[in-house]
Amino acid sequence: MQSNMTSDRHAALMAKMATILGTDLDDAELRGDLPPEMRDDMLSACTGCAEPGNCARWLARTAQAEAAPDYCRNRDILHALAAE
Repeated sequence: MQSNMTSDRHAALMAKMATILGTDLDDAELRGDLPPEMRDDMLSACTGCAEPGNCARWLARTAQAEAAPDYCRNRDILHALAAE
């Protein structure tokens, strides 16, 4: 079972990635574009990623982007949400 600290860290990484790609996960959920279970699955995928350090560094130096890094396990979902 993952710790709350790990889960919180990955939730923050995921939210920042979404923002950089031009979407907001809370807004997407409120619009019905992101069901809560899908968001939970996204968090699980992010938590299982082997690249959180690289992700944090990429997020720290990137203000806006059209694409998430190739290693992002939520890349396709985030791109779809940003396109809506």
